Amino acid sequence: MKQVIVIGGGAAGMMAAYGAATGGLKVLLLEKNEKLGKKIYITGKGRCNLTNACDTEELFGNVLRNPKFLYSAFYTFSNWQTMEFFEANGLKTKTERGQRVFPVSDHSSDVIAVLKKVLERQHVDIRLNTRVQKLLCETKAGEKRILGVSLADGTRLYADAVIIATGGFSYQATGSTGDGYAFAEKAGHKVTELRPGLVPFETREGWVTQLQGLSLKNVSVTIFHESRQLYQGFGEMLFTHFGVSGPLILSASSAVGDFAGKMSLSMKIDLKPALTEQQLDKRILKDFRENANKSFKNAIQKLFPGKLIPVMISLSGIPEEKQVNEITKEERWNFARLIKGLPVTVTGLRDFKEAIITRGGVSVKEVNPSTMESRLVKGLYFAGEVLDVDALTGGFNLQIAWSTGYLAGTKAAKAAAATGTEGEKEHGI
Repeated sequence: MKQVIVIGGGAAGMMAAYGAATGGLKVLLLEKNEKLGKKIYITGKGRCNLTNACDTEELFGNVLRNPKFLYSAFYTFSNWQTMEFFEANGLKTKTERGQRVFPVSDHSSDVIAVLKKVLERQHVDIRLNTRVQKLLCETKAGEKRILGVSLADGTRLYADAVIIATGGFSYQATGSTGDGYAFAEKAGHKVTELRPGLVPFETREGWVTQLQGLSLKNVSVTIFHESRQLYQGFGEMLFTHFGVSGPLILSASSAVGDFAGKMSLSMKIDLKPALTEQQLDKRILKDFRENANKSFKNAIQKLFPGKLIPVMISLSGIPEEKQVNEITKEERWNFARLIKGLPVTVTGLRDFKEAIITRGGVSVKEVNPSTMESRLVKGLYFAGEVLDVDALTGGFNLQIAWSTGYLAGTKAAKAAAATGTEGEKEHGI
């Protein structure tokens, strides 16, 4: 019987196995961990932001690297089809701010449970604690094609198609140790420079670490390299012991990743983005008039979270005990500008241990976007984070995994069904 082997039991791998199984072929899913979907368990803080409910066309605007490559994948298995797939298989979903889609239960384990149930229903042979050592290939008449895989214990498994869905380097504790990149390179593929993506920033200012644990919602962040604007976004951020994090910062990191770490970047935090400087000045003046006989520190209690007040006072240069009726117009205007552009210096990115995704991967120039098949090795396919594609936060990276996984699985099964298996079936597979 014709067979497809999928290497990797994460989001892309499970969807690839499902897609291949719908083609009626035998599917073998090899996962080196003790369970499937280990990285899915921790996505979305354990809630699993499984996709985004935007218009399908909007997906491309949230992909930072090689969005055009994903055209066939997104339209073969769109975000709406993803939602329909999970709903049809018993997972109730909900849509939250930013069109982010989560399980109603808020448990990522329920997403994995659905995928496992679907794979079992499709009779996918799942083998856990199984590490692939290398790909088996041969070249005949100038054409290189896949034969199967060799396991760490020396066992050889033959197949008509092999799908690499091993993930990237991010969250290495979940088993994402870059195996797929090594397989691809040995097969002759180029792997572009690998960098941590969707990762927190390290910053220079000491006052940032004083705010450790403080979360700010509905703020705007703009990042510059000299006078060039690299990123602007709105959302939620978090101060940490090393710098800043949170959804807004993680998205910013992928947009400025080519610069961060090589040089310092300037970041401006707008604490009141809904107000212009003039409107904010009027608001401050109103607070000052209502607290005319109070000190500066006591007159701004309603403007900021308590933890932020000492920092804002210090950066303003206005003495905290100064009576607000003695504060000059210039001081007030400068204070408004500070609120609209709190300055932070970005000195670098955190490493892969804290990255949500990997930037870089198997060059998409060497992969057929209509099938996810290698242009260099017949019968070899790629899906998910191992490819040189990545997106902003909001469910877009998981959608890449579902879409490329499904496309790779269905196309691999169709191609395998139309060809004979090469190589000796010495293990009866």
